[in-house]
Amino acid sequence: MEKPKVYFTDFRTIANGDGLPTKLKKLIKKAGIGTIDMDGKFVAIKMHFGELGNISYLRPNYARAVVDVVKELGGKPFLTDCNTMYPGSRKNALEHLECAWENGFTPLTVGCPILIGDGLKGTDDIGVPVKGGEYVKEARIGRAIMDADIFISLTHFKGHEMAGFGGTIKNIGMGCGSRAGKTDQHKNGRPHVEEEACRGCRRCQRECANGGLIFNPETRKMHVDDAHCVGCGRCLGACNFDAIKFNDDNAVAMLNARMAEYTKAVLDGRPNFHISLIVDVSPNCDCHCENDAPILPDIGMFASFDPLALDQACADACLAAAPMPHSQLTDNMKKADFIDWNDPFTNSTPESEWKTCLAHAEKIGLGNRDYELIRM
Repeated sequence: MEKPKVYFTDFRTIANGDGLPTKLKKLIKKAGIGTIDMDGKFVAIKMHFGELGNISYLRPNYARAVVDVVKELGGKPFLTDCNTMYPGSRKNALEHLECAWENGFTPLTVGCPILIGDGLKGTDDIGVPVKGGEYVKEARIGRAIMDADIFISLTHFKGHEMAGFGGTIKNIGMGCGSRAGKTDQHKNGRPHVEEEACRGCRRCQRECANGGLIFNPETRKMHVDDAHCVGCGRCLGACNFDAIKFNDDNAVAMLNARMAEYTKAVLDGRPNFHISLIVDVSPNCDCHCENDAPILPDIGMFASFDPLALDQACADACLAAAPMPHSQLTDNMKKADFIDWNDPFTNSTPESEWKTCLAHAEKIGLGNRDYELIRM
């Protein structure tokens, strides 16, 4: 069987030459986006608009480049994302849209409407069967996303405190899940607090949207309330002292598998195309209201019809890159007890794990990890 093709170009430009948005247009055209019949069809472009306070998300200029190409091909594009299940600026459609506008995403700047895929309160979803799913039989996906005729993902490839990196599969699988869908994907991730390591700083509690953490003012220790915890894992990433652990050692692997199955639900049965930019590689997700210094250098722009091949190509490019100094990654590498995993994402966040996601995605037929890289 022919290997899926992944197209790549770097971020270099020359004086009086093409800017990066134009370079992105050329990349996706070379990668074959024009072979999709878009004439008169609704085209969902899934991306992350960034949390307020975070400035490592993809700039609207890149979204506009993709929108312009879709319009040239006769499509009716809209940018979309679904609401979050944790505190922040994107937990309902009104706040989500205001956040997007404040971060520069408006119909004027991107050239198309912006729709929140799961509606006002994150409840406008649809059950989508997962063909070959082992853990998810029916995925809860934002209705507007499933109503689209064609699906395109535009991904900021960066680190992630649980999944190792946030790539195409995470952008689609977790990002297109409604609030119920996100809860479904996290349901194996119930944590506990190791009291001897807890400093009582309460930073984790600020990340919890569901009343799943209770602080004892007498002992100055945090506890998990299992009756309200949904297992999203945000508290793990918020704790600087490694005081919070998953009860189930396989929680991250199960999350990865469910994300892959949700991605398959979104993509099955309709044309799809995928773009990923390795730029501003922050150690944590763009869902954070801050972004730490990049752990890796800016590498380039990638595009493919195969979402799994795309994630594998981006991961391979990151594995070959030199760590950035003065970052979470290099800080960890200086520690006396540092263990070198030969993997910048695991070295940056040892409790994270990404390989099971790609392995499960290949197992269920989402794509192929063996790819041909074509450089432009």
